[in-house]
Amino acid sequence: MNNVLRIAVPNKGALAGPASEMLREAGYRQRSDGARDLVLRDPDNNVEFFFLRPRDIAVYVGSGTLDVGITGRDLLLDSAAPARELLGLDFAHSTFRFAARPGTAADVSGFGGLRVATSYAGLLSAYLAERKVDAEVIKLDGAVETAVQLGVADVIADVVETGTTLRQAGLEIVGEPILQSEAVLISRAASDPVAGVEQLVRRVKGVLVARRYVMMDYDIRTEHVDEASALAPGLESPTVSPLHREGWVAVRVMVPRDAAHRIMDELWEIGARAILVTDIHACRI
Repeated sequence: MNNVLRIAVPNKGALAGPASEMLREAGYRQRSDGARDLVLRDPDNNVEFFFLRPRDIAVYVGSGTLDVGITGRDLLLDSAAPARELLGLDFAHSTFRFAARPGTAADVSGFGGLRVATSYAGLLSAYLAERKVDAEVIKLDGAVETAVQLGVADVIADVVETGTTLRQAGLEIVGEPILQSEAVLISRAASDPVAGVEQLVRRVKGVLVARRYVMMDYDIRTEHVDEASALAPGLESPTVSPLHREGWVAVRVMVPRDAAHRIMDELWEIGARAILVTDIHACRI
């Protein structure tokens, strides 16, 4: 195969399953359940998938060894690799924040001279340097919640979801978030266009739209079309077709998935009937 697109995919952790599922929905071959293959070829799409540790993916892509990859925004920035974000993928959301014992500091400006423990030393060092905060960065692997209790650090910087684990360790969140992270599609920072990347991005964008929207069909009297279109304008505009029944039309429109039931209720109130909602499995917008 010539000009094979080489894609790095997470092989473990919270990124792995959703990344493979998104690629499968985008029409690419993926490993079957339980398979441990580290390399998978998809000859129909002229693609090779390499299943790697999420933390290593930015390094492989930044070096040019692989063309594109899926990893976390936090891991991309922490690596300091010459790679860039192409597209946010809307899964594996997390918030990177500071936490400390109550009264330690009001925000990051009070961290001067303190020790800050983290698993993301590169990301944290760059963040502190940008704000001219002279704090010592203590790099730890894995969970860092106990670093303060054990006397290794005064502050921690870590991924925070509910904050329950922090409270159990006697800590509280300090200051504003360092980073809002999610899974991202990345490529080498400075590189010539690679065959297949544009198609990959287009397909993945189609998956994102298909997940966020549903197709809604309904019948309504002609005089209410403008009012109905104001409630559900779609991405561009609704498709309106005449019905055999005089004075009625059929309308088809894309609506946000999370607002579908509210929109159905509002359309019903103005006279829409036969309202149907169907999933969108793939699209190109």
